[in-house]
Amino acid sequence: MSKFTPPKIVKDKEEDTSVALIEDFKPAPNSNINNPEQTLIRKNFNETAFFFPDLKTDSSGNVELSFTMPEALTQWKWMMFAHTKDLRFGYAEKSITTQKELMVQPNMPRFFREGDQIYVTTKVVNLTDSELTGQVELQLLDATTNQSVDGWFLNVQPNQYFTVGAKQSEPVTFSLQIPYQFNKPVTYRFIARSNQLSDGEENTIPVLSNRALVTESLPLNMNGTGKKIFKFEKLLKSGESETLNNHLLTVEYTSNPAWYALEALPYLMQYPYECAEQTFNRFYANALASKIVSSSPRIKRVFENWKAADTAALLSNLQKNEELKSALLEETPWVLQGKSESEQKKNIALLFDITKMGASLESAINKLQQAQLENGGFAWFKGGPDDRYITQYIITGIGHLKKLNAIPANLSEKIGEMEKAALPYLDNKIKEDYDYLIKRKSNLVLNNLGYLQIQYLYMRSFFSEQNVPGNIFNAMNYYRKQSQQYWLSQNKYMQGMIALALYRTGDLQRAKDILASLKQNAIVNEETGMYWKEISSGYYWYQHPIETQSLLIEAFSEISADKKAIAGLKTWLIKQKQTEAWQTTKATAEACYALLLQGTDWLNESKEVNIRLGNTVISSAGNKTQLGSGYLKKTIDGHFVKPEMGNIAVNISLPASSSASQPTNSPSWGAVYWQYFEDMDKITIASTPLQLTKKLFVEKNTDKGPVLESVGDNAVLKVGSKVRVRIELKVDRNLEFVHLKDMRASCMEPVNVISEYKWQDGLGYYESTKDASTNFFFSWLPKGTFVFEYSLFITNKGQFSNGIATIQCMYAPEFTSHSEGVRINVE
Repeated sequence: MSKFTPPKIVKDKEEDTSVALIEDFKPAPNSNINNPEQTLIRKNFNETAFFFPDLKTDSSGNVELSFTMPEALTQWKWMMFAHTKDLRFGYAEKSITTQKELMVQPNMPRFFREGDQIYVTTKVVNLTDSELTGQVELQLLDATTNQSVDGWFLNVQPNQYFTVGAKQSEPVTFSLQIPYQFNKPVTYRFIARSNQLSDGEENTIPVLSNRALVTESLPLNMNGTGKKIFKFEKLLKSGESETLNNHLLTVEYTSNPAWYALEALPYLMQYPYECAEQTFNRFYANALASKIVSSSPRIKRVFENWKAADTAALLSNLQKNEELKSALLEETPWVLQGKSESEQKKNIALLFDITKMGASLESAINKLQQAQLENGGFAWFKGGPDDRYITQYIITGIGHLKKLNAIPANLSEKIGEMEKAALPYLDNKIKEDYDYLIKRKSNLVLNNLGYLQIQYLYMRSFFSEQNVPGNIFNAMNYYRKQSQQYWLSQNKYMQGMIALALYRTGDLQRAKDILASLKQNAIVNEETGMYWKEISSGYYWYQHPIETQSLLIEAFSEISADKKAIAGLKTWLIKQKQTEAWQTTKATAEACYALLLQGTDWLNESKEVNIRLGNTVISSAGNKTQLGSGYLKKTIDGHFVKPEMGNIAVNISLPASSSASQPTNSPSWGAVYWQYFEDMDKITIASTPLQLTKKLFVEKNTDKGPVLESVGDNAVLKVGSKVRVRIELKVDRNLEFVHLKDMRASCMEPVNVISEYKWQDGLGYYESTKDASTNFFFSWLPKGTFVFEYSLFITNKGQFSNGIATIQCMYAPEFTSHSEGVRINVE
């Protein structure tokens, strides 16, 4: 027979009680199990198997086993099957209800928060056939010492009487005041007694601090040299709060962020796929690296220093400055991205290894030759058909390298052979486009210009030394005239290609007109540089902002030589690397090409940085800086942080030893992070390029359907009310790896407790519900305004701090914001 011992009833809100798991096994005292320590127990998700090496039955042929059931109030279906070595077997099935005649069922929050007043309730359940009268006692214990803390929590009525009718239940309420400066877990114990019956429940919950570590940031953006004044208003006013305690003041500055773009080159070298485009980009990365080394040995020395001494330079931006971020990288979905980018940076010194570089170039060219078909076109993957776009992309890339004089001399012959085979293939493709129009008797006056035709004109402009065959001339000339006539109807990417193609084939005035139109429609911002509002990401190769900006840098560099515009365009491109990790080999290749077009002048620059915080001076001369990027970081302990440090002056200058004939116009940036502890109720709203607003609404059902009513500060709510949390987020630029954390009051229970990936208004994000907060993780957060909502239920009476909502870009932690703190009353 089997003996079942009912467990003590303890409910755990986070325990899955839908499946019975055996928690303990022990032979009954009088059982005939010899050597019980050798008994093998194997537990699966929904079953447990016992293997007895030596089992003897009693005189009746039975074995008695005792189990401890999971602590849950429910009914179990118990199925047992036993067999011997010679396949004799038996089966039994039982239904077990784990309950007691008198039970207490507390309704406790997931946590307590300092300063809250809360009314906790427990339900007394009477399952007998008669009325029960008795007492319920609430005991509060320090979980670390097991000493009573009833006095701390003002539990002035720990014993209360109850009278419960037969087969009924009654609630009993206790008033508690959560003390300040009590940041240890507390154990609660409810005990109900009536005549000979009793029951109890015990559990431990955390007590959260009402003080939050707040990180305020002030971005410091400079263009070129000079002096600029910044005001950190919240730091200047910090002396007005009596409860605010300074923690840290951190200053970081990067004097030459153009190096961040160069750090992306190994991504091209290491991409794992063997398609023609990725193979070419491996060659492209090694060729650019070879060009950089030959033109600037100083750059090679910088990378060698990173590898040997300054290993912090090789950390991913996701892994840097963990102390300034709202969540550790390990707590986010982006652990692998962070590790991947670090590996990419660690390999940058390998990329600039001369011996390895030569072997990599040779290997990539050999693979490209194998991918080129007999007709001259390149297949995307080996064995596939020829692909016109991929072929034009590769030959255009070869044109880029020729323009930079970056093709290795020992490989020029092989590249020339590929070029000579591919150009006739592409010439024939443009002729086929034209012949198709003639065959269909299309109206040749209308706009028949497509993206591939424009890409062809741009590609062909790199190879003016190779004449266009006579049978191709009519087709090429037709599409050239089409581009002269219809350039205005094309997107900015295509306009840049058309301008370059026309300029290189003699139409200088039309090319300058296109650039004048582009400049007229551009947005120029001191911080973000020069860009176009309508350029946005899309599904197609001609709808990518990084590639578009890179090509327009090429156009302005070659056609207008407008240094101010070129600097603005490069500034925007580098600023994208501040908040994003370039995700495609194509974007990385084009960006590196654009930044190297006018040589390595930005990479060779060296600047002196002087930052004054009130009377405190931080300079690159007096602190260690990272070679290359000039990255500087200084932390000031909270005891030395003063309100006047909110007056900030940044001065950028060229060193006395610099040979530069004129001031530089390259961008540099940094940030000041002020971290402090403050009562949540006193935290005021803060914003950077991120703006965050949190609002609460009560959802009420009316004759016209659900209606939302706004909840103000100190508004009165009711137990059982459904509350809708609305978070409004405004972003003025594209951001990657963004973490949004929304805290909640201890009296609120989320409706959605399942963490999952969601889509809303074209935006994908991961939503994770924790005991004290709801977290949102955005791998990609585009520029715009977004609204997020989720629902909660009010479970307890009292007065509560509702916490704050915070948001931060994990890739660039200077972009952070938070909402204000509010209190709510529940009756």
